[in-house]
Amino acid sequence: MGQIHDLTALEQAAAVRRRELSPVEIADHYLDRIERIGPRVGAFITVTAEIAREQARNAEKRVVRDTPEELPPLLGVPVPVKDLAPVAGVRWTSGSAAFADRTAEVDADAAARLRAAGTVLTGKTNTPEFGVPCYTENDIAPPARTPWDPSRSAGGSSGGAAAAVAAGLAPAAHASDGGGSIRIPASVCGLFGIKPSRGRITNAPLQPDYIGLSTSGPLARTVADAAALLDAMAGGAPGDYYAPPPSGDARTFLDHARAEPGRLRIGRFSASPVPGAEVHPEVAAGYEEASRLLASLGHEVEDVDPPFDASLMRMFEVVWAAMAVATPVPEEDEGRLRPITRGMRARARSASVEDYMRATGGIQMALRRAVPRLDAYDVLLSPTLAQLPAPVGYFASDDPREEFARMSAFTPFTSMFNVTGQPSASVPLHWTGEGLPVGVMLTGRLGEEGTLLSLSAQLERARPWAGRRPDLSALES
Repeated sequence: MGQIHDLTALEQAAAVRRRELSPVEIADHYLDRIERIGPRVGAFITVTAEIAREQARNAEKRVVRDTPEELPPLLGVPVPVKDLAPVAGVRWTSGSAAFADRTAEVDADAAARLRAAGTVLTGKTNTPEFGVPCYTENDIAPPARTPWDPSRSAGGSSGGAAAAVAAGLAPAAHASDGGGSIRIPASVCGLFGIKPSRGRITNAPLQPDYIGLSTSGPLARTVADAAALLDAMAGGAPGDYYAPPPSGDARTFLDHARAEPGRLRIGRFSASPVPGAEVHPEVAAGYEEASRLLASLGHEVEDVDPPFDASLMRMFEVVWAAMAVATPVPEEDEGRLRPITRGMRARARSASVEDYMRATGGIQMALRRAVPRLDAYDVLLSPTLAQLPAPVGYFASDDPREEFARMSAFTPFTSMFNVTGQPSASVPLHWTGEGLPVGVMLTGRLGEEGTLLSLSAQLERARPWAGRRPDLSALES
């Protein structure tokens, strides 16, 4: 069978149901790896060893007591939760020194649903302060690093989650995405990650919806594992501004991941909507390679104009700055915030209500013009990022505007689909000669995660990636 961490999440769940693996054995295996490797890749802010072992013991009792039909689908599978999401009774920092000692009083709905699906909480994964930056460096934990080259960032804001999965510290992980925060680390860590449609997963009970940029979602090594986590987390809650979009049929997301997609019409573009953001030659090579692979699988692939231009990104910046003030911080703790957070909060406070309303209204007008044209295609193909994984420390600057400019040039493609609310995934199809992963992004129509999962699984079968693992010998020694 190999080592436990070589198994996928679904393989672990199946082994538990067959009583071939004990949930306690699985939890202990991962907790040992987290202790040895976790700090070296900056994967976790808080490790919940006692909770994990208690949940694993309870899972083991259920395996003995209940019938297979009564067991939840992911029983005994370790799935850490990103530290932007609260878990009752567990430290909840949101990546900020200002909340280093805070303990959550309630569960995020997504975390509660994962627990109901049988998963075991091994800890809270690393995230930048309030999830604002596209890299995971904060003042309370080591930087999150991609295991493919630990001198480089794991991306953000779900960098700790991606580092954990890529380093074999978790078979899959909860993540979230408000401007690319699932897809960015998926690309730089060689994983599959999908941002679901707006409204698919509630932000209840504590996170407001605002204009619907942010959502939870999965990071995993395989499409099927991501689909299983998406099935577990999906659902709305009373008071949500955005209802879960219809999926089109009664199949689960895992069913879709196991089905053929049929022949699809795919529009592709690689021009950046951010002025001056150049696409690295290796990124362009991965994009062209993916285009050829899609065509060879029988899909119709054609060039399209980029759906948005720099004007959308300028309006997005106004809204993104406002997100930085969404978390109340005691006045005496404002000085503990990082420069980029303080800069974004100052920028938001200098904007007027009229500025914000013009930005949100302008975004909606842009969507009304663009989405009908996008809906002519089953899927859109683009690069996930413009550049290769960045060195740790590359983005940080005492000048928040300079830092934001660096981040925008690195991630010009992802945030447009938070604005549209469409499902969007990063697929790990390309590696450079130096062994760095490069993702490509697939985006579907609103509510059509199933199409993305079917297509991504087809690509996975044609060009398997789960067997590619980073060399961890230096980290494990």
